[in-house]
Amino acid sequence: MQYRRLGTTDIMVSEMALGCWPFAGGAYWGDQRDEDSIATVHAALDNGITFFDTAEGYEDGASERVLGKALVRRRDKAVIATKVSKKNLAPADVAAACERSLKALGTDWIDLYQIHWPNHDIPLAETVGALQRLKEAGKIRAIGVSNFAVRDLTDMLALSECVTDQMPFSLLWRVIEREVQPLCISRDVGLICYSPLAQGLLTGRYGNADAVPEGIAQSRWYSGNRPATNHDEPGVEAEVFEAIATLRGLAEECGLPMAIMALAWVKAQPGVTSYLVGARTPTELDWNLPAAEASLSADMIARLAAATDTVKDRIGPNPDMWLSPGRMR
Repeated sequence: MQYRRLGTTDIMVSEMALGCWPFAGGAYWGDQRDEDSIATVHAALDNGITFFDTAEGYEDGASERVLGKALVRRRDKAVIATKVSKKNLAPADVAAACERSLKALGTDWIDLYQIHWPNHDIPLAETVGALQRLKEAGKIRAIGVSNFAVRDLTDMLALSECVTDQMPFSLLWRVIEREVQPLCISRDVGLICYSPLAQGLLTGRYGNADAVPEGIAQSRWYSGNRPATNHDEPGVEAEVFEAIATLRGLAEECGLPMAIMALAWVKAQPGVTSYLVGARTPTELDWNLPAAEASLSADMIARLAAATDTVKDRIGPNPDMWLSPGRMR
């Protein structure tokens, strides 16, 4: 496992991070046993993963509570990132949300506290002021954001140090390459990448768009005519599965499973600090671990990008995976 600095801080994190949303269970993830989640966290630590990402919004703190249980007696080995919800960005609400998260996580400090989504109805300066007071009080170590596109991130950087921006990024979702990634690189803002396997598409488990479960087929990859979507775009289903066919061949050439190849591609991109993998059991974590040691040649990295250029072009500049117009600006 390799480790990278979190922005300009002295906090070192593992390149592979564990996304803890599945621990919350609930309507989206279904039943999830706390015992399995706790075992997964322990397996992650045992394999060198030190970075854990959660949020108060994941089933009203359920994910945070499970992560806190898992880190009893191992808190000093972990770097915890959590998020304050869009609805809680007024100053008093930020402070209260942080206290709830600290209690749920069973810790005295949060390593990285992120704004989960922008809220353009609340002045960003007020939110930032509250975050800075939490940092001065020692309750958080660093401030980051999530789902901030170039305009909101620029506004954030004018007000405060911001060490990370968490955005969707994968071979099939490369929108941040247009503006967000260059800005992050120029300002030493680390990228934390979520959905690096494109919600399972890059595992190769789905043969076509109709095979994707309705609960997952919500993003702008899929036709807006599908029942679970909240956009009215035609989607890029044909282009996605044509790209997947090409990627499958390139994975065979690399001698890697397609999912491991896709994670290795994300890991190699400029400005990336960490990429999130989701796992509900130690066995699922094992599926992802080979990516920690996998590497690709510069030529293969370029060929993989070329294979998905058409998808990138058709998706366009909107970085919101689910809505059009998007919530990011």
